[in-house]
Amino acid sequence: MEIERKFLVKDDSYKTLATEQVPICQGYLSLNERCSVRVRRWGNKGFLTVKQKAVIGSFARFEWEKEISADDADQLLALCLPGKIEKTRYLVPMTDGLICEVDVFDGLNNGLVLAEIELRSEEQTFTPPPFIGQEVTSDKRYFNSYLSQHPFCTW
Repeated sequence: MEIERKFLVKDDSYKTLATEQVPICQGYLSLNERCSVRVRRWGNKGFLTVKQKAVIGSFARFEWEKEISADDADQLLALCLPGKIEKTRYLVPMTDGLICEVDVFDGLNNGLVLAEIELRSEEQTFTPPPFIGQEVTSDKRYFNSYLSQHPFCTW
């Protein structure tokens, strides 16, 4: 299960706090009412992921992920639906042992900056970093699968 909260980012102070930044390209082999099948190139690694659609009122959803070679990811990305997601992910350690992942989008989603915090339980509390803004966890417009089909530049 993946349990994550998603937020808008209000300033770029995350850049000085980040311990790593990684380019990401991802696309979708399938998008339907039950799940999505995603291919991701994360730096020099590849991943194939099946993700349950979000359930209203819950931060948790089923996620299955398998690491694949970067070459396999590149070949599968060529088969994906139109609307690839390009972004740079900044990894920011938090004081409570969590990691805040800040995604700076490129391409048709340029200008959008989101932060995600993955939790161990839906009840887990955390101290948000100072760059965290409005929570958008339940707003489907900020899901990568939605952004792939309805880019930020069209809003």
